[in-house]
Amino acid sequence: MENNGKTQFRLSRNVRTVSSEIYIIWDNDTRVGQVHLHYAHDTIHAVILLEIDLSVKEEEDLLETIDEDVVSSYLPSFEREDLLVTLYRAEELSSFSYSSNDIDSLGPEDED
Repeated sequence: MENNGKTQFRLSRNVRTVSSEIYIIWDNDTRVGQVHLHYAHDTIHAVILLEIDLSVKEEEDLLETIDEDVVSSYLPSFEREDLLVTLYRAEELSSFSYSSNDIDSLGPEDED
């Protein structure tokens, strides 16, 4: 999904705690990966786990989306030097839970 040459990623929150959040990253109906954000006072640590290959331009677009949609809402006057990002290429091997309930895969249709 592109708009003026910019890939339009969509983030759907999966988990939120007092000091962290996990978002699923979508490009249309394709799950691109996850971003884990950890808030440590004036520093935000972001770990991005990509399930598909992105170009450098798409990575920059994704970082901009994360910054605009999440980080800026957490700290509007946030100094960008205090956003530390680590990017990984990852593959989901399996999911596990001790819960007796079945765990359904989170899909883009679960967003609404």
